[in-house]
Amino acid sequence: MFMTEHVEYTVSSERELDALAAKVAVSLPDRLVVALIGTLGAGKTRWVQGLAEALGVPREQVTSPTFVLSQEYVGTRLVRHVDLYRIADEDEFWELGAEEWFTGDGITCIEWADRWIECLPPDRLEVHLEILGPTERRVTLRGTGPASQSIVERLANTQAPMNYSPEPGRQG
Repeated sequence: MFMTEHVEYTVSSERELDALAAKVAVSLPDRLVVALIGTLGAGKTRWVQGLAEALGVPREQVTSPTFVLSQEYVGTRLVRHVDLYRIADEDEFWELGAEEWFTGDGITCIEWADRWIECLPPDRLEVHLEILGPTERRVTLRGTGPASQSIVERLANTQAPMNYSPEPGRQG
């Protein structure tokens, strides 16, 4: 069976990034972790704003959790927003309540997920954000297990509103 391993988009504005995040939001099952990976200013918080807004959370409520580490927003679904940038060790990671993020209802979006990727569930949706210009970003969505790969597969098979270029998949 042919499975799409990842799908890549180029967005030219924050509005297009919001639209892509919203498109993904409606496909996410509860308990799936969205692992946001990118440099400072790549659009990780903006992605969560677009996702949360699509789920009924007012955009102005969604702010970077850099100093509070974790926030929750309630819209049509629960959205957890976590920032791992300042987490020093694995004990601190688990003390934040990570077990609840992975087993409780809702969607958990984790900024700087690559800092503690080995602690994340094996099935997660990775959102890699790369700065191409002042507002242009390359967004690569990668599924790492059955649930997340099915989301990537659905996205690869639907018309995208942005500059869309699916990458070759793999045998699965």
